[in-house]
Amino acid sequence: MWIFCGLGNPGEKYKNTRHNFGFLVVSAFAEKHKLSFNFEPSLESEITTYRNKALLVKPMTYMNLSGRAVKKILNKFGSPPANLLVIYDDLDLPLGRIKMLPKGGSGGHKGVQSIIEDLGTEDFPRLKLGIGRPEKGQDPKDYVLSPFSEKEWPLVKKIIDIAVSALEDILYLGFIKTMTKINSLKDLTQ
Repeated sequence: MWIFCGLGNPGEKYKNTRHNFGFLVVSAFAEKHKLSFNFEPSLESEITTYRNKALLVKPMTYMNLSGRAVKKILNKFGSPPANLLVIYDDLDLPLGRIKMLPKGGSGGHKGVQSIIEDLGTEDFPRLKLGIGRPEKGQDPKDYVLSPFSEKEWPLVKKIIDIAVSALEDILYLGFIKTMTKINSLKDLTQ
């Protein structure tokens, strides 16, 4: 079984922020398939399952402690890190770009760094959703915690739809074929 873990921060205040891109994707997947998330206190996460093929996870630990919840999930379900797909925002990719990798470092993303530290490995797949860099002089922390602008939303929705399709493709085509398909996409702003 795959574990699709979208990263974000809990609460209405953070709902549509750049840092919650991962939450937005797993929420859209659940909505498309008429699934409801339930909070599991012992796992510090909201979870739901899709056809016994995937577990959708939203850690409720706040971004910087995501690893704590992810470790509990993997332990409870007996899943190896290779079956964990972490979905998150990426400052190094412009909005309109999406990238899949089989493993790698954190790239400075504190949620991903927390998962690497708690699992003791970088060997887990990820789906990176570009959010671009803040304007000159804007603190990156403030930028990632700011909501997408009204002008950005059509593109954000397009990215979410592509990411949801990618999750479905992973289940039926496999990770490698899906990664090849996703990474061949050009800039979606065109």
